[in-house]
Amino acid sequence: MGTANEQIRVSDTVKRELERRKREGESYNDVLERMLGDNSGDFADGFGRWSDEEAERVREGRKEAKEERKARMQQLGRGDA
Repeated sequence: MGTANEQIRVSDTVKRELERRKREGESYNDVLERMLGDNSGDFADGFGRWSDEEAERVREGRKEAKEERKARMQQLGRGDA
């Protein structure tokens, strides 16, 4: 465990997630080092893995699923279920 010499600002959501992952006796720095160490490569290694076509297919699927959920909720609201 190193000495803290920098401060960073994080959102409440990020802090809660760090607290959730924090093990007994760990500092926030320890948690971050462990989480970052879980990846054997660079932070950005996982980005851009999908082709443009695959990304568009996923976006369209999510859009259709959202529209279907919205229609179901409207039906339930009218008692059409």
